[in-house]
Amino acid sequence: MKLEPNKGIPRHIILLMAAMAGLTVANLYYNQPLLEIMRSDLGTTASMANIITVITQIGYALGLCFIVPSGDLFSRRKIIVICMVAAALMTVAIATASSIYVVWIASLVMGACSIVPQLFIPIAGQFSRPENKARNMGYVLSGLLVGILAARVVSGMVGEWLGWRMMFYIAGGIMLLCLVLTLWVLPQMQHNFTGTYRGLMKSVASIFAEHPKIRLNAIRAAFGFGSMLSFWACLAFHLAGEPFGAGSDMVGFLGLCGVAGALVASSAGKYVPRLGVKKFSVAGALIQILAWITAITLGNAYIGLVIAIVLVDIGLQCLQLSNQSACIQEVPDASNRANTIFMTTYFVGGSLGTFLAGYGWNLAGWTGVCVVGITMATVSLLISIILDRQQN
Repeated sequence: MKLEPNKGIPRHIILLMAAMAGLTVANLYYNQPLLEIMRSDLGTTASMANIITVITQIGYALGLCFIVPSGDLFSRRKIIVICMVAAALMTVAIATASSIYVVWIASLVMGACSIVPQLFIPIAGQFSRPENKARNMGYVLSGLLVGILAARVVSGMVGEWLGWRMMFYIAGGIMLLCLVLTLWVLPQMQHNFTGTYRGLMKSVASIFAEHPKIRLNAIRAAFGFGSMLSFWACLAFHLAGEPFGAGSDMVGFLGLCGVAGALVASSAGKYVPRLGVKKFSVAGALIQILAWITAITLGNAYIGLVIAIVLVDIGLQCLQLSNQSACIQEVPDASNRANTIFMTTYFVGGSLGTFLAGYGWNLAGWTGVCVVGITMATVSLLISIILDRQQN
């Protein structure tokens, strides 16, 4: 079986890609609820432990920049297989590490090899029937988002009961399972680019330079992602202190509250063409701002954190689904390269949010984190209001 553009994708393949997208992207988020116990076990500081999440996201951004575009040139199936094998090896390296520096290096490589979902999303966009493109991309994105949220829940519980190292051993086993499923089910697909890798990368730069809408969509979504990740970057530290005194299992439990945001993505896709990307983006940024107002006023109570988590995730999904689908549909014959531009920018924004949140935590605790989050959401809103108006 071979997939052809715009001819449709069997439903079981869409569902499989959604599941594997979630299982693979989870590698990036297992560490967030575990930062406090990793810090204690490795004998390091909160700032050094926070860098684990920053480096993992930087690795992901590098993978997006240099690996995802090759899906237009080489066999996507082979790229996915290689990435899953490498990710499995890196999770084991993290599980056996005795130094924070080993964790950093392995996290960088693992992050780069966890880009598999960003190969699946363009597949859904390129090969689905035109009327099903946004819907199918929404399914894969929902799988990815559920994976992000479930990763925090599972890792928090495993870390509390079995230790943080066991979580990464389990992650390695999950990657091997995904590898088997990929070899069994995923078909071959035609390439979108003929030439050399150097020429491919030059074409990415050309697309970036020639399509201002792609730049706009990527940047405003990136600030939304940075806003959301700034919440999770320091939540473990916030819950470990007064008035909570909670462990990693509670961080994981709170991750369940964000499932509402993931569920939005599966049903909201069909409304993007009707309402437009700008309206979705403005709504997403406003919802995130409301989330941070809740976090700063009610952040010392669980109910406040729950409301903030639900809102910040829903806001992000409005931003990501609308802007990512718009980027891919802007240049459908270069879907992987368009997605590379979007997701590289997206995760640079996420890394910036994570880094600034750590800095804000050191300066002013939870209040500093909230200032970072609301600032990034506000920048996203201003981009939509000011720059989008200029382009139109």
